[in-house]
Amino acid sequence: MRPFSYQRATDPDMAVQALSAAAAANNPLTQATAQPLAGGTTLIDLMKLDVTRPTAIVDINPLAQAWSAIEPGSDGLRLGALAKMSDVAAHAEIQRNYPVIANSLKLAASAQLRNMATLGGNVMQRTRCSYFRDVSYENCNKRNPGSGCAAMDGVNRMHAVLGTSDQCIATYPGDFAQALIALDAVVEITGKGGTRSMSFAELHKAPGNSPDIETTLQPGELISAFSIPGRWPRSVYLKARDRQSYEFALSSAAIALDVQGGTIRDARVGLGGVATMPWRAREAEALLKGQKFDEALAQRVADAAFADARGRRHNSFKIALGKRVVARALQQAVTMEI
Repeated sequence: MRPFSYQRATDPDMAVQALSAAAAANNPLTQATAQPLAGGTTLIDLMKLDVTRPTAIVDINPLAQAWSAIEPGSDGLRLGALAKMSDVAAHAEIQRNYPVIANSLKLAASAQLRNMATLGGNVMQRTRCSYFRDVSYENCNKRNPGSGCAAMDGVNRMHAVLGTSDQCIATYPGDFAQALIALDAVVEITGKGGTRSMSFAELHKAPGNSPDIETTLQPGELISAFSIPGRWPRSVYLKARDRQSYEFALSSAAIALDVQGGTIRDARVGLGGVATMPWRAREAEALLKGQKFDEALAQRVADAAFADARGRRHNSFKIALGKRVVARALQQAVTMEI
């Protein structure tokens, strides 16, 4: 590790000021010279690998008392950004009315990591692309802008088939984010100007020509909470991976349905393990609305979800796998008892 300064923030204003003062001008939070420390389950890894080289660490754990509440209500759910993944996954109300959230958290990482990791840190985690995480590879546009993408012609089995560009095909690794994007979550952001809110779908950026800019957060801004409108008791998170635990998704699906009298009134489809950012399959959702479920419909929905997918030498299997995951998740959601 490289040397860095450490500061413990005791209130949101202090955290924002400390991060803003040390941040590189006009760079997003993920590239700033200052980094917030919560659970540290991703940050410490990246610092050890020399991928992230902050000159300042701002410990925001003292904010947990105000930013870790789990608040289900009749009109939705509010989750503090410093709530632990394990606490949210184990919450009875979330298991009952938002199983897609509970399961996306249960299937992530290990029990030890879930006890440390926070919701805000989880959605901000960076790709597990081996070329990004190994600094001996210089040609990584996400880590070294303008240097190229080694994954294009390298081993790309774990890489994305949706949302890619000719600059980057790195996969967004998280699980919880797929549930958030499927449920139209709103993210609350605290910064120098106070608190602002935006759709979670606007938080992450596709790589385009600037893969190094991963989010729309400004220097010094912190995620303080997430809000999910409504209740979604008929929802599932299905994850296909190389082993049953402690592994990232090859393909996953976050499905939420509103079914009345056998007819699908509303449908949400989020995809994980296959895209460069949390992915909402709106074309697939449109096919479900107003329909009665059967296997033929599930196949059409799955095909629509991957209509724009582009496979490469080692990861083309993700397209067929992803379709099967979507179809199976839909079947589980339709038949689940609520």
